[in-house]
Amino acid sequence: MLKPIQNRTRATRARLIETAQGIIAAKGYGALRVEEVVQTAGVAKGTFFAHFAGKDGLMELMIGAQIDAFLDEAETWPAPQTIDDLITQIMPLIQFMTSERYVFDVILRHSGAAAREEIGPIAQTFTRQVDVVSRWLSDSPFRKDISGYLLAEGIQAFSVQAMALHFCAVNNSETMEDRLRIYLDAWLNPRLAS
Repeated sequence: MLKPIQNRTRATRARLIETAQGIIAAKGYGALRVEEVVQTAGVAKGTFFAHFAGKDGLMELMIGAQIDAFLDEAETWPAPQTIDDLITQIMPLIQFMTSERYVFDVILRHSGAAAREEIGPIAQTFTRQVDVVSRWLSDSPFRKDISGYLLAEGIQAFSVQAMALHFCAVNNSETMEDRLRIYLDAWLNPRLAS
């Protein structure tokens, strides 16, 4: 039988998360240090590790929650009618995901692409993002010869590629928006070969 989580345990976890949010707001995700979190929260380092599997565990939770907040809002948006509409709708999420190289690295490590056995908060957001975009596509004018789910998976893959190239010194001369426009036009509006 599982033992119920005590209120004190919940309060401590909430205090650690709130403290981390404050540090991130002031310094950024990459600058967060476990030592600063525990000192500011007034808890022992062991208490931190009783709640999180290190800094990465805390970051997975916090970044996943931020992505979920973007997706909560995105679920209320109408279906995009043009490639530019679609890019406008997904850019806030992409801008967050590329706000720091550290954030993008954590997202990639926890996206499910790194052969992790557990499905954590970030991996769950990848599935949720495909669900949200596929619902948009059901009412859009884009190609109908394949499922909206497959179209959404392609949009996600092209988005990750555009983000990765954003951090690549050899390929970062083009904006993410411009690169996405090329990818998505080819994916969503295929032309017949002549």
